Amino acid sequence: MKISGAKIVIETLIENGVDTVFGYPGGAVLNIYDELYKNCDRIKHYTTSHEQGAAHAADGYARVSGKTGVVIATSGPGATNLVTGIATAYLDSTPLVALTGNVATGLIGRDSFQEVDICGVTMPITKHNFMVKDINVLADTIREAFKIANSGRPGPVLIDIPKDIQTAQTHFTPNKKEDFCKVYKNGVKAFNDAMQLIKESKRPFIYAGGGVVISDASSELSTFADTIDAPIGTSMMGLSAVSCDNERFLGMTGMHGRFAASKALASCDLIIAVGTRFSDRATGNKTKFIHGKKVIHIDIDPAEIGKNIPAYVSLVGDVKKILSKLNANMQKIEREEWSKEVQSIKNSKDYHLEMDKSRLNPQSVIETVNKYADKDTIIATDVGQHQMWVAQYYNFKKARTFVTSGGLGTMGFGLGASIGASIGAQKKAVLFTSDGGFHMNLNEMATLVSYNLPVLIVVMNNNALGMVRQWQTLFFESRYSCTSLNRKTDYVMLAKAFGINGCKIDDMSKLNNAVKDALKYNRPYLLEVTIDPDEKVLPMIPPNGTINDIILKA
Repeated sequence: MKISGAKIVIETLIENGVDTVFGYPGGAVLNIYDELYKNCDRIKHYTTSHEQGAAHAADGYARVSGKTGVVIATSGPGATNLVTGIATAYLDSTPLVALTGNVATGLIGRDSFQEVDICGVTMPITKHNFMVKDINVLADTIREAFKIANSGRPGPVLIDIPKDIQTAQTHFTPNKKEDFCKVYKNGVKAFNDAMQLIKESKRPFIYAGGGVVISDASSELSTFADTIDAPIGTSMMGLSAVSCDNERFLGMTGMHGRFAASKALASCDLIIAVGTRFSDRATGNKTKFIHGKKVIHIDIDPAEIGKNIPAYVSLVGDVKKILSKLNANMQKIEREEWSKEVQSIKNSKDYHLEMDKSRLNPQSVIETVNKYADKDTIIATDVGQHQMWVAQYYNFKKARTFVTSGGLGTMGFGLGASIGASIGAQKKAVLFTSDGGFHMNLNEMATLVSYNLPVLIVVMNNNALGMVRQWQTLFFESRYSCTSLNRKTDYVMLAKAFGINGCKIDDMSKLNNAVKDALKYNRPYLLEVTIDPDEKVLPMIPPNGTINDIILKA
């Protein structure tokens, strides 16, 4: 029996375990949306306010669920509106399949209405992309897209499907869902060399990244740290990989990392990097960062090995499997002197930098939410100062509970991502955002209300682009060029216009009760919190700096 290309899309998505998609309809995907209508009992579609929001929602859904996010958009502006979301997923290794419509194959290249070369546009920000010009390869193309998105280092794949391919018909043969390979083979010598380096090390430090979360390797990482008696620090994307209760966990390292994590990393003689890429914000001055240290780099993407920091030994493959093998072959090591040194660093007053908790400030807000929220509540952020404060002050206990844009640093990511995350986890999500980032995609409040999703929005309002303002204070002699926003937006009234209840907190005495009440709501809610525009994210290691340059006081 022959079926249409649009129906093949639906059947192949279901074949790959998809039951949830995000998107926005348009002329070039009408046939696909007609099939979604016919199959609404098999696939739930969430219509957002904008295609960028749909892409971020699919991204957030994938991050918390471990499944592949799927987003659908029409041709032309619909497709280009996905670009920022696709790039965000690409830089953070999120498995995503984007389906776009296009004009009929005979009209391609003729500047037809709402025609754009979306494959050309997204080539640098996808693992691969396809334009399907033959109905007979459509099903296999979609299957290949899911395989590419999930094999090795995950990432986004785009499939562009012209209108005539959606309406054409061909025979369809269902396949079973394919298991995606995440294993690379390492030689015996590499493992032996890695174990020998660990045994010889006096001061090893485990630097864990987002690959630990993606690989669901939290348990293996904790066992590994106990086996070799080493402290753990993480990149921002690695947060939630290790419970805050783990005594070996020192926090996030890097530009705005916790003092103990950055200091211990600077003092070590062996960095065991697990599922991380050594970005510039994490390393500062790369030459000084690596001085006197050897590196064991464990990563599924061979392209990351030696890209930013030279590796003395590399183990390429799924970090869960590699850590399991190391755990099975390593004998327990005790490093009493190193443990004492790390404990001394933890006891340092510089590790315990605190804001004044008697007044309303970012730390008091975040810690109050942390106090009353369940430990498996999903925490999402936009990008900026509030993102760093959450990374510093929120205590994550379970993996896949932190959703943020690390690689691309996408302002406006948070609301769409919290929508997808809440749906993917089927639980409450809290979005920490700021007046700058929130203004970019606040239209997605309409989506929250339409689907009555349990998302608490916490807007930290300092009436400024806080992170840029901080840099202007520290490095540009307080010349605040275009960062003092002075917007008159009443966020509580705005939320009410969308159908969301909320309240404003401008005094410490209101904080506890307001947060407790907000978290009780099993539907959208907004808290606006007034904070000082001169609050700083500290510690801070300046660009291209080292631990010796760390700024501890404003």
